[in-house]
Amino acid sequence: MTEMTDTPMQTLTPVAQKFILHWGEMGTRWGVNRTVAQVHALLFISPKPITAEEISKVLSVARSNVSTSLRELQGWGIVRVVHVLGDRRDHFESVKDVWEIFRIVAEERKRREIDPTLRVLRECVEELRRAGQSDKYTRERLESMLEFLTVVSGLFEEVVRIPAGALKGIAKLRGRLVMLLGAARRNEGG
Repeated sequence: MTEMTDTPMQTLTPVAQKFILHWGEMGTRWGVNRTVAQVHALLFISPKPITAEEISKVLSVARSNVSTSLRELQGWGIVRVVHVLGDRRDHFESVKDVWEIFRIVAEERKRREIDPTLRVLRECVEELRRAGQSDKYTRERLESMLEFLTVVSGLFEEVVRIPAGALKGIAKLRGRLVMLLGAARRNEGG
């Protein structure tokens, strides 16, 4: 693994290696399999779509592990199959826009983690309401959690509908927005 070129990827620069290894490590901290994260990192920095065989060779990972990783990344919607003229093999590429990757991953995590939690919280709160005063404290705690997650989920839905360019602009203005909001609060209070 030494040099990345525009020809099919067979080797990596030291910087590419460093990024891929780090992305794999971060993946484990985010609850993503290390190889899945490394495959994504490789595809993200690859200038051209590459085959599963090339991924396996470059990352020194079993072909079956690469296939499993590619299926998972496709399930998340951040990697897609690309067909190349004159080559019957599937080639793969990552979404390249980091804002779009963030949006896709955030939506998917919400769908997999927040939405089921909201459903269970609603069920629990409803069961506790039907039970009356028997467990009032638990009901109040769960109602508070349900209210919070419902508001955050709604806010999230609004944010992901903002086009990537506009979202990027808002993010760059965040310091100014905080200052403006702070000044507005001071003016309201004083």
